[in-house]
Amino acid sequence: MMNDKVKDGVICDPVKIRDYCASIFTGHGVPQDDAYVVADSLVAANLRGLDSHGITRMGIYMDRLEKKLVNPKPEIKVTKDKGAMLFVDGDNGMGTVVTLKAIRMGIARAKEFGTCSVGITHSNHYGAGAYYIKEAVKQNLACHLYGDAPPTMAPWGGIKPYLGTNPYSFGVPAGKYSPIILDMASSIVARGKILIAAKENKSIPQGWAIDTEGKPTTDAHAALAGSVLPFAGPKGYGIALMNDILAGVLTSSNFANRIPDLYRNLVDVQNIGAFIQLTDIDSFIPIKEFNTRMESLVEDLKSMRPAEGVKEIYLPGEIEEMNEVKKQKSGFLISAVEVDMLSKLGAPLGLHVDEIIFRGE
Repeated sequence: MMNDKVKDGVICDPVKIRDYCASIFTGHGVPQDDAYVVADSLVAANLRGLDSHGITRMGIYMDRLEKKLVNPKPEIKVTKDKGAMLFVDGDNGMGTVVTLKAIRMGIARAKEFGTCSVGITHSNHYGAGAYYIKEAVKQNLACHLYGDAPPTMAPWGGIKPYLGTNPYSFGVPAGKYSPIILDMASSIVARGKILIAAKENKSIPQGWAIDTEGKPTTDAHAALAGSVLPFAGPKGYGIALMNDILAGVLTSSNFANRIPDLYRNLVDVQNIGAFIQLTDIDSFIPIKEFNTRMESLVEDLKSMRPAEGVKEIYLPGEIEEMNEVKKQKSGFLISAVEVDMLSKLGAPLGLHVDEIIFRGE
């Protein structure tokens, strides 16, 4: 077993930990291909530095599978088809599986019609949006993904949570450069970061959240009981609300305070929705021309003089892309809490958590 260094966490091999997590899913009835996709999406989040949406989610994903709140073998189907519009029923499947299948169907239609809108209903938490955006971008599409989440954020000026930290993701290719991908929560910080702080008994920065009385707090547990704050005040609130309308109201899914909490409600299915808008770039201008123009845009931005104390100007998603390239080679750190969680999930299946350690190239 692991030595005392585990108290500081361990460096994981990306391939080994992905296979380890996939084996846990298959051990609980998830088909192999689907298990791989979910595990791959979690590892991808860690690689990009989005630890709040990575391996730390394994525990709750498994809890909900074991309590039959998520269908391990969904029959995902299109219930409405109008050519450039698809409505997908996820049959309460794992959010990653449903969203990836839906976006792939949308990509094919966008290639045919120039654009495609995809609504998703009866789904679950899909993790980091960049995972799906990259799927579209590599096919030379621009893609918007609007997500929904349980109520953890008060409307601007309020105290009681009503909206989720509803995520918005958008991406486009950039020729010879990495794609530009904006992937963000509508809150000042992803709630997952507060969850991690609470698990590790750490405080959070001032300005992230308020407690149940509406007072600012640095206590992660008080923040979870209270409300995370929207970014830029009324602007973040407005974006969260519009996300809720597209991802929840429009798709006949649960929305706002109708969505059961991922962690605290282990009785009800979530019925989370999502909305995807795909645009085939080549239907507007030749992709070669678009990429040339994007390269000029990137070069303009990167050549601009940075402010004092700033190393360089980064594009949305650029730092995450750099993280991914680096960590694919060096592995990534997971906490002692996460190591313990994986050990407990894998042990009944005969899996040994030692297998995930990065041993070097």
